[in-house]
Amino acid sequence: MRKRVLITGAAGFLGSHLCDRFIDEGFHVIGMDNLITGSLSNIEHLFCLEQFEFFNHDVTTFVHVPGELDYILHFASPASPIDYLKIPIQTLKVGSLGTHNLLGLAKVKKARFLIASTSEIYGDPLVHPQDEEYYGNVNTIGPRGVYDEAKRFQESITMAYHRFHGMETRIVRIFNTYGPRMRLNDGRVIPAFMGQALRGEDLTVFGDGMQTRSFCYVDDQVEGIYRLLMSDYSLPVNIGNPDEITIKDFAQEIIKLTGTDQKIVYKDLPKDDPLQRKPDISKAKEILDWEVTVRREEGMKKTFNYFKNLSKEQLYKSEHKDFSKHIRK
Repeated sequence: MRKRVLITGAAGFLGSHLCDRFIDEGFHVIGMDNLITGSLSNIEHLFCLEQFEFFNHDVTTFVHVPGELDYILHFASPASPIDYLKIPIQTLKVGSLGTHNLLGLAKVKKARFLIASTSEIYGDPLVHPQDEEYYGNVNTIGPRGVYDEAKRFQESITMAYHRFHGMETRIVRIFNTYGPRMRLNDGRVIPAFMGQALRGEDLTVFGDGMQTRSFCYVDDQVEGIYRLLMSDYSLPVNIGNPDEITIKDFAQEIIKLTGTDQKIVYKDLPKDDPLQRKPDISKAKEILDWEVTVRREEGMKKTFNYFKNLSKEQLYKSEHKDFSKHIRK
């Protein structure tokens, strides 16, 4: 009998890659997504497999999955500033009500539960690099607070279920991740820069460009998540690439990669935008024997080739295809 895993946010960027990984590992995968920000085109290659099924469902309402479940991975959430600033209430609900519903399901099914937390729980950090013991510097009432606090609540309620009910839980703190299947114009740094480069537009840098980010290729991120799920460690673990770069330098890398001659234009830095991002991955190395294997140069070439192919079909919308026979509600 195949082990069964429920992955929420399955039609999103990272969720879809996790579906692929668990299929490859021999699991029966149940994907769940309400498609607010996800796209069925990310998982359409799985619909022909008998070991994959998909539920079009909003996890902020009661969640029922028939049969046994061995694992639940909660990745349902808007992840880009454009999305969570546009749908702030839904962002808070999926982090609170959605997490509560899925923890309840995990308790009933006796399933191991993993939540996708984020480096955003550190806010605009006063500690650098950021390790798991740092509590963060978050503006609870700022515009980004809807995402940051949703993730912080997720961690709190997950640990409460772990301590009070004795449930097996895992918490991964995801730092900036990139790769194929990101939405071209979702507001995050890499697709924003690549979208502008492909359209022949100047690259927009916010602030003076000296703020830093650390970019982890999706294959490395998925490997870290998988290892954490299969470990016996219940406290948060950072998974990200400690190779830090300024946004200004990164924009120059994109211009060189894409072979374009665009300029960099500067705009005001959004409120509460973090000035530094660099994970301390000591725990991941020690507990999971995990570290980055894909260098940024290699990962960016793969990602650019994906976006370049998409650009030829900019008017094509996968949602126009009929996926109805593959969807359960």
